[in-house]
Amino acid sequence: MPFDPSSAGETATTCPYCGVGCGVLVKPAPGGESAVVRGDPSHPANLGRLCSKGSALGETLSLDDRILQPSIHGETVSWDTAIQTVANGFSETIAKHGPDSVAFYVSGQILTEDYYVANKLMKGFIGSSNIDTNSRLCMASSVVGHKRAFGTDTVPGCYTDLESADLIVMVGSNFAWCHPVLHQRVLAAKEARGTKLIVIDPRQTATTEAADLHLAIKPGSDVALFNWLLWKLSQSSAMNEAFVGHHTNGLSDALIAACEISDLLCRDLTGLTVDELNAFFELVRDTRKTMTIYSQGVNQSSAGSDKVNAILNTHLITGRIGKPGMGPFSITGQPNAMGGREVGGLANQLAAHMDHSAGDLDRVARFWNAPNMTSGQGLKAIDMFDAALAGQVKAIWIMATNPVVSMPQADKVKAALEACPLVVVSDVVQDSDTVQLADVVLPATAWGEKTGTVTNSERRISRQRSFLTPPGEARHDWQALSSVASAMGFEGFDYDAPHEIYSEHAALSGFENEDTRDFDISAHKDISAQAYEDLQPFQWPLPAEEHKQGTEVDGHHRFFADGNFYTPDRKARFIAVSFKPAKVLPDPDFPLVLNTGRVRDHWHTMTRTGKTGRLSSHLAEPFLEMHPDTANVLGLEKADLVRVTSRSGAAVLRLLVTDRVRPGDVFAPMHWTGRFSSDGRIDALVGAAHDPLSGQQESKFTPVSVAPLGTEWYGFGVFKSEPSKDVLSKFDYWCLARAEGGWRLECAGSGKSADAVSALLGPDLHAQLSLPNGGLRAATFADDELEAAIIISKEGPVEADRTHLAALLAAELDDAARAGVLAGRAASGQSAGPIICSCEGVGQTTLINTIHNGARTVTDLGKCTKAGTNCGSCKPELKRLIADHAPQQAAQVDKEAV
Repeated sequence: MPFDPSSAGETATTCPYCGVGCGVLVKPAPGGESAVVRGDPSHPANLGRLCSKGSALGETLSLDDRILQPSIHGETVSWDTAIQTVANGFSETIAKHGPDSVAFYVSGQILTEDYYVANKLMKGFIGSSNIDTNSRLCMASSVVGHKRAFGTDTVPGCYTDLESADLIVMVGSNFAWCHPVLHQRVLAAKEARGTKLIVIDPRQTATTEAADLHLAIKPGSDVALFNWLLWKLSQSSAMNEAFVGHHTNGLSDALIAACEISDLLCRDLTGLTVDELNAFFELVRDTRKTMTIYSQGVNQSSAGSDKVNAILNTHLITGRIGKPGMGPFSITGQPNAMGGREVGGLANQLAAHMDHSAGDLDRVARFWNAPNMTSGQGLKAIDMFDAALAGQVKAIWIMATNPVVSMPQADKVKAALEACPLVVVSDVVQDSDTVQLADVVLPATAWGEKTGTVTNSERRISRQRSFLTPPGEARHDWQALSSVASAMGFEGFDYDAPHEIYSEHAALSGFENEDTRDFDISAHKDISAQAYEDLQPFQWPLPAEEHKQGTEVDGHHRFFADGNFYTPDRKARFIAVSFKPAKVLPDPDFPLVLNTGRVRDHWHTMTRTGKTGRLSSHLAEPFLEMHPDTANVLGLEKADLVRVTSRSGAAVLRLLVTDRVRPGDVFAPMHWTGRFSSDGRIDALVGAAHDPLSGQQESKFTPVSVAPLGTEWYGFGVFKSEPSKDVLSKFDYWCLARAEGGWRLECAGSGKSADAVSALLGPDLHAQLSLPNGGLRAATFADDELEAAIIISKEGPVEADRTHLAALLAAELDDAARAGVLAGRAASGQSAGPIICSCEGVGQTTLINTIHNGARTVTDLGKCTKAGTNCGSCKPELKRLIADHAPQQAAQVDKEAV
């Protein structure tokens, strides 16, 4: 029986972060700006586990930067005025320039009900398919790969396959950091049943720490590797001739393309040794229950669709699909990326997994009673913003996403919005880079206020329930969309509650279906308000006839175990793909290859995770990973500030010298924005290259150059109140991060360092120390509390105990502590060190001391400090600390950390 949270005064909802779709139980605190959050033990996605981000959700509910009222050109207006302005603007633009002159850019952060109304309005009533989503940046290549192979966008398996697989191949995902709850399920299976793990990634990551085989391939060479594997499998006992013969087409053409990749050519293209390649092949050949998990390292490529199909081909030739413990598995990046695909949120989709064929267009038009049904595909995201810059798109509505930060060629996107005559933005935070460019700003509801459904990576639909009253005049996105539709004169948008939208969505999924489409939840077409409120997580399909397509084993639904694909002949298609290098290659001006990705504790553009100091305590600054050999050639030192430049833009980052990247490669995270850093927007560097089929960008292969920033001084400070942007703009570099009780700041500049101190702290300093080398230390106090402190160094980056200084903002200080502020570290002289376990707030020094006192396993560290006992994503770092500080005992590290 599902857990009933009502007896505990908790609300059962879902986490708003990644596509794992974890269930959470929430009890808001009085006032509603914080809450106690824990994992829902009854939810099938996580069974009670949460990662560091999910665990800190209760700390992200403050209203200090919320948009609370509609505004036009910065002036507060009523909702009626805002709605009429948007409706008039879109109607007039359409009248003058046609329906393709307007566009929606939406998000995997909105709920399925919001998505459905947006898609219906644009494609059925405005009459254009110019609606796309930031899922284009995330999952579009998987959509193309699935549809080419299976006939529809179907993820065949489910999470329980992780526990029954004998071999898991992870491609292009730092799974331990990006999907830590699922990674812990993999590690548990590895512990319990000896599951083997192969990780294919150019970098060493927290995920590769647990690998039985790490294949550090050259960036972009995935097609060569999987084509080579396909050819080898075709010559081996692993080929399932019965499955291929009965359930597939196109193998011969795929093999003609694959056989071009010889052992030696594969070695040269991938950078792997023949021994590594053979070990990979033998493990796959000999292990029937094999899963391949892939994510953005595959999708975000100019050959992303081909990479997906190269992977799918290897599962089709072996028949390893749709059965427990086997199959390809696309892991989505966003909480509702799957739900958006179900309602047709992409410009090349129609609703309910239909396309732009004449039959599908007619079917949907009749169901919606649509007066202006679109006739073809619309502009994909990159093309959409290019069209705005060119003056072809003249009105755009952006919802719950920040394209000025997250889109490739982000500076060009900024210019496009500046040029567009009407920019409408629905969002929750005032300081979004995109909100700053809006003509009309609409206050949207955030997580905790929203109510609706989301679909996770295993096709499981869950309820996201509200436990907070929307603040100010915030409204749900579906409400704003429906109001604009009505103001434009359209009928069919008179929804009073989200269950009515969900019911319509469910009805459309079964409309004239009869097992011709995979997505069908028509059992809910007449769902009541109460049944919707009580809805338990379920995996689609769930058709009204109460029979399910595919195969259900032990209550878990899988597709394609017995064929029955959604192509015209119901057979899967092998897709012949050939290796193609990245579209833009390094040259003498841009000799290095930039890879981008996520960090453990932050999410997207930090509008939520940036609100809690706990999640900034692990990595508080945008950085660039570089191999020591590369740094030596460039004359760079660790912790230098460097300018990274591509053909599209530039960023300034802190240098992290590490052998965890290949020589010639560099890596940077994608989270930092103009809100938190001077020049940290990494997607400003990513160029225009994209997959011609999926429209997905090449985020993992950008040629760049790197040079020292060249400043005269470096600074680190802590502040009760946020430093003003006017002051920060005078520096060559700055980066802000939340701390408990205030803010922490990294900065650097030229000119007099004393001027920087004066600008940041004001003239009334209570403590000041000038150093012989030209450095400065200063602080201000209010009674027994620290108001602000800064340390300036003229001999390289500041050396200080940042964790200790930030903690002082929330402490009462005695005279000794006040006197010690300028020392930059605790009175004992011992640094607290960086936070390693964000969930429990455990620092590196504590962990090292615990190791010196006898802890020899990750389990020991957990028992003594609680580190690693929640989400487990810090376990690889705990393992490394044990290896570094108890080297003679490293072999005893328990299997839990392997």
